[in-house]
Amino acid sequence: MPDLPVTAGLLLAAGAGRRYGRPKALVELDGESLVRRGVRLLSDGGCAIVHVVLGAGADEVPDLPGAVSVRHDRWFEGMGSSLRRGLASLPADVPAAVVALVDQPLLSPVAVRRVRGAYAGGAAVAVATYAGRPGHPVLLPRETWPLLDGYAIGDRGARDLLRDRPDLVVEVPCDDVGSSVDVDTPADLHRLRTVSDA
Repeated sequence: MPDLPVTAGLLLAAGAGRRYGRPKALVELDGESLVRRGVRLLSDGGCAIVHVVLGAGADEVPDLPGAVSVRHDRWFEGMGSSLRRGLASLPADVPAAVVALVDQPLLSPVAVRRVRGAYAGGAAVAVATYAGRPGHPVLLPRETWPLLDGYAIGDRGARDLLRDRPDLVVEVPCDDVGSSVDVDTPADLHRLRTVSDA
C-alpha cells in the first residue's frame, strides 16, 4: 500500500455529556475510557500526531500517551468552538486533520485510513459515509479551516459547510468497517456492549 499523506488526528472530547450524566471522555467501554479509545483509533489509523480537545472533566482525564491534550475553557459554547480550538492548536505545517468524536466508539482505524487515502491535497473534504449518510471520521484540509469560522458555531461542526459546498465533498463509503453511532446515554453503551458480546 502506498504511503498516505501526513495528517493530524483531532479528537473532540470536551462536552459535559449531560444526557449521559458525566463527560463521555471518562466513560469506559471494555475497560478502556472512550477518550483513550479515540486516541488509539486515530493513531492506529496512521495520524502522525493526535490532539485531544478537553473541557468538562478535563482534570479527571488521565495522561494520554501519544497525544497532546488541548484544554478548551469555553467548551460549553458547543462542538463548533471545540473544533475551531482543536484546529488552531495544530502545528502550522499540518496540511489536514482527521476529526473524530469521542462518543463514537465503533469508528474503525480502517475508516481513518480510507479518508486519509482520499486526500490528495487541495480543499477536498473526505467524509466517511454509512448507508449513504455522512458520518465520521472527516478529513478537513487546512484550506477549509477558515471557512469554519462562519459554520462551526454552537453544536454545529462542519456539517453545514459541507451541505452548502458539496463541490468540496468526497464521500468515502465505510459501511463495512464500523459505525459512527453515538453513545449519548448509558442505555446506548449497554446496547453496544450487548452487540460486542453477541
